[in-house]
Amino acid sequence: MTAAAPTARRRGWRALDSAAGGLALDLALYAGSAGFAALTAATSTLLPHRAWGGTAAIGYLVAALAATAQLLVRRNDPGSPLVSLPARWVVTLVTWVTTALLPLVLQSVERAAGRTDRAQEEVLVVEQAGARLVDHGTPYLGHDAIAALPADERLLGYTPYQPGMALFGLPRAAADGWWTDARVWFALGTALALALAVAALRTDATADRHRTPALLRAVQAATVLPICALTLATGGDDLPVLALCLLALALAATGRPGRAGVAVGLAGALKLFAWPVALVLIIWGATRRAGVRVAAGAVGLPVAALLPALLVDRDALVENVLRFPLGHGLVTSPAQSPFPGHLIATGLPGGRLIAAGLLVAAGAAIAVRLALRPPRTAATTALICGYGLLAAIALMPSTRFGYLLYPLALLALAPALHDPEQAATDPALSGNSRAVARGRA
Repeated sequence: MTAAAPTARRRGWRALDSAAGGLALDLALYAGSAGFAALTAATSTLLPHRAWGGTAAIGYLVAALAATAQLLVRRNDPGSPLVSLPARWVVTLVTWVTTALLPLVLQSVERAAGRTDRAQEEVLVVEQAGARLVDHGTPYLGHDAIAALPADERLLGYTPYQPGMALFGLPRAAADGWWTDARVWFALGTALALALAVAALRTDATADRHRTPALLRAVQAATVLPICALTLATGGDDLPVLALCLLALALAATGRPGRAGVAVGLAGALKLFAWPVALVLIIWGATRRAGVRVAAGAVGLPVAALLPALLVDRDALVENVLRFPLGHGLVTSPAQSPFPGHLIATGLPGGRLIAAGLLVAAGAAIAVRLALRPPRTAATTALICGYGLLAAIALMPSTRFGYLLYPLALLALAPALHDPEQAATDPALSGNSRAVARGRA
């Protein structure tokens, strides 16, 4: 019963994913996203989100109409190039342009023209961090400097990112213009990392034939899914981190552990969210006698990024990177989405301790799993990272709905990473699971 249930679910997902050559799920994705964007435009209390919704709804609607037309063509001519996998890739790319990149550029242009309601706070924080990096050698303000700010400006005085994130703010420190908006550079970094990930998984001709349908679905999850498109257009700092993690897993799947370590290390130099992915990748590398090669980049690059800030102002680094995220700063994080951890922390006596205990317990369970059955394939690594981050986001006392883009994209990528030869050596995959992997691969 236990082994059969996951297999049945996998088969059910495969049937849904491949229905009408993948076009049925494409249509559902685009139509549902159009509804979400329209609802956001009509009801969101955040002005950048409302602006995104008005533009993106049209892009999603056009994509839904294109998918509908493809389904009609497929009924009459299943072999038509208009319904082929390359045609679906084209629709996905155009949809990303119209629902993420176009709204991003429009908001950047309007912001450059004087609109102050066309960017989320993280954009301002990253750009100010870039300016401080140029002027003072560190992107962080110390405790006393933040305390000296007016009370309503102290939140923006904090930079709760790793030092590498400030690099995306350097263009604004050099010049004013729509193209120096940090989101433009987030988008460029995201596009580059995703393109490299796709190229890595398409290198081998055999793997290309088997992986491409699943890879398209993974790319859709990281680009046109509303949670990602909205985030990139209005804030954007999570997208290059996510894309680099996906690139690291793609490089792991194609047998390049050293490069995988570099990719996840770059992500870790930007944001803490990449550190759990780096840890699981190091354990995966150890099962292939490449743990040191993975760790060299995965650990070395974040440490190298931290050293200059540590040498310039250690207290400022600790205040921003540790005290503020842990709730001990001068102000508290506004990240308060109603997930279980937040509801427990705010609704029960001693709730923060209970939520913290649940989070520690979840982490301990994952650690035991890794110790007993370390991941031997990139696909299993992606699944552990996805489910682990999902549990962490659900249980953290302070979190954001937007953080769900990490586990969703990681879980969507896992099927594109399956390799039959590697899966056969992974004890985490049962006989039925290996058969599913072989059937997909």
